[in-house]
Amino acid sequence: MQLFISCDFCFVGILMRLKNCLFVGCLSLMSLPALAETVNNLYQVREPVSGQTPDEKTRATQAALETLVIRLTGDPKAAQGAGLAEVRKDPQQIISQYGYDAGPPESLQVDFDPASTDRALRQAGLSLWGSNRPVIMAWWLNDATDGANLVGDGQSSAEPLRRAAQHRGLPLRLPLADLSEQGIGNAKTLDGNDVAPLKQASERYGSDAILAVHAQENGGQWQGKWHLWLGDKAEQGTATGASSAALADAVLLAVSQRLAPRFVVKPGASSSMALEVQGMNLERYAQLGRLLEPFGGRLKSVDADRVTFDVSGSTDQLRSQLALAKLQEVPAAEVPSAPVDAGQTPAVGATPGAPAPVPAPAATQTLHFRW
Repeated sequence: MQLFISCDFCFVGILMRLKNCLFVGCLSLMSLPALAETVNNLYQVREPVSGQTPDEKTRATQAALETLVIRLTGDPKAAQGAGLAEVRKDPQQIISQYGYDAGPPESLQVDFDPASTDRALRQAGLSLWGSNRPVIMAWWLNDATDGANLVGDGQSSAEPLRRAAQHRGLPLRLPLADLSEQGIGNAKTLDGNDVAPLKQASERYGSDAILAVHAQENGGQWQGKWHLWLGDKAEQGTATGASSAALADAVLLAVSQRLAPRFVVKPGASSSMALEVQGMNLERYAQLGRLLEPFGGRLKSVDADRVTFDVSGSTDQLRSQLALAKLQEVPAAEVPSAPVDAGQTPAVGATPGAPAPVPAPAATQTLHFRW
């Protein structure tokens, strides 16, 4: 857990200020909504290899670099941009270590250094998607020549989906696929545009987004139709693959590319602002700290269950991240008006010719949210 603490505050102070919220917080933990998850090993990439020759290592390293750049930006063209020419020429400058995994499949594991990687990508002018990402509940129906099967969490058919999710940097959950869920996860439901049945069935698992995929085998090839719902937005598309594993990777690549623009922090679109959040307790404080990592959040003040952070970034991306945590923006009509500094108003009867008061600097924008 990483805490953003300014020099005026210490962890003991936070504990003391939030102690009155602890009892209520403990009672509410069981009912907290599912939140985005921090993706583990986001900067670790495994690329299949056909051997351990120098040429094969070079090829796989370049493929791993491209995979990582797409994972961090959602942009399939970013890795080939002019801004990363030097990195493509010498990927070692952002790599911490290599290793081989016997598999199957046999893979080259490349561990990229997060700090140098982020620095290189930002210097190239790329928008980055942080490690805190929406949890996707996947309802995946494999429709093969030997019959249709809803992929369940404990099934062997779930492994290609998990590998694809890790490859594309997405937190993925699967249903148990019990008898009741087999009845819901059928072709009619997954091909349709009505998310209501899947949303109700997904409540037991906790997720931010719902992905419905109907994968069909045809002549040795796999084709998939997918629908994605996150909040009030819906996306859909199709994908193909030479195998079920290749199709899984293609679908989750497409999903990543649709989600990334909502959450990437764009260079040049950043501004400094304050974020005030009501309804805090220690559990929520830790969650908020993770959410604000991409925005350089620094704690500014604590007042009972209300905290204020200084942040920097795009207001649209910040709002999207906070929505993942189910925070609600406080309507403008409910936000208390800021007190007026009378000292900035010229006094009545001021001496003519006296120097005009220096205008106060523009107030920092403050976003108001509550749990």
